[in-house]
Amino acid sequence: MKITIATGLYPPEIGGPATYAAMLESELPQYGFSITTVPFGLVRHYPKVIRHIVYTWKLWRASKQAEIIYALDPVSVGVSAWLVAKLRRKPLLVRLGGDYAWEQGRMRFGITDTLDEYLKKQSAAPFPVRAFAVVQTFVVDRAQYVIVPSEYLKRVVRQWGITEKKIKVIYSALYPLDVKHTRQQLHEEFKYPYPTITSAGRLVPWKGFAALIDVIATLRYQFPQIVLIIVGDGKDKRWLENKVADLKLSQHVWFTGSISKEALGATIKAADAFVLNTAYEGLSHQILEVMDLGTPIVTTKVGGNPELITDGVNGILVPFNDTEALTEAITRILNHPESRERMTQSARARSKEFVKEKMIKEIVSLLAKYRL
Repeated sequence: MKITIATGLYPPEIGGPATYAAMLESELPQYGFSITTVPFGLVRHYPKVIRHIVYTWKLWRASKQAEIIYALDPVSVGVSAWLVAKLRRKPLLVRLGGDYAWEQGRMRFGITDTLDEYLKKQSAAPFPVRAFAVVQTFVVDRAQYVIVPSEYLKRVVRQWGITEKKIKVIYSALYPLDVKHTRQQLHEEFKYPYPTITSAGRLVPWKGFAALIDVIATLRYQFPQIVLIIVGDGKDKRWLENKVADLKLSQHVWFTGSISKEALGATIKAADAFVLNTAYEGLSHQILEVMDLGTPIVTTKVGGNPELITDGVNGILVPFNDTEALTEAITRILNHPESRERMTQSARARSKEFVKEKMIKEIVSLLAKYRL
């Protein structure tokens, strides 16, 4: 069975669609599927309108013998995937990792609301955001199935007016970060001070790094050697660096930029806590990886996070951008090693439930409905 995958991101690019596309290419051939992937990166160098026309043409050519068109986002590649699937009279599947319109609104059009807040007053959003929302709903509504990684995101898609029977929840799988050394060995190798906090993600507004920097400004009085290591890159990097300089925190907040998966795993495992102050997660691959590594987690009670973390059991959940709650949670982890150990053991056990084989089996079962 031949499947053509349309993806906005593809290795060596970083992001959920890139990881997911590589996984499909690696795993599905073992079940009799032939995979052709068309990354949007092939056309990104063209002018804006031209790149979408060229991408549609490339997708058309690549899908000549395809039995399914599988789009990994609803807009940047989703529109082209819908058009090609319609012209070829082939079924269209779409996988969503989030709300594309809201993400664009946060990055480009001044929206500061969380996703839940935005959905309550979507009609008041700027025109480009409303246009993106119309497009993503149009594409998703015309797909045979919509795959989402969490029950939370299923509820979001239902609010777009998509029927429940069309939405399939397939949880993301854990792909463990291979870190051979112990935390103590890594601590000594890296010469990290105590305590060292890590956070990782795109440097964009909804990842909440600005508030986390404010928390470090407070915690340095209780923990004079504290360091926050921020892993990742993005449009807010310069602004965040300036904020750190203004607060005279250069010795306490370090930016690594983008680093390899191996280096990321070692950085997280060597830390005393991992904090993800995010306004939204469909289902966080990052949190799954940290759970498996055994580093204590503080994150927000938003999106799919509560489907991974039970507050006080295998991590601590706080409201987004609540600097007081973040400060209290980090202090609790640092000052109570016995509860820290209990939570990390529970987190490791929970992460083992998200095995790759289970996810692959569910995807294969869905795709098999279209075997000729």
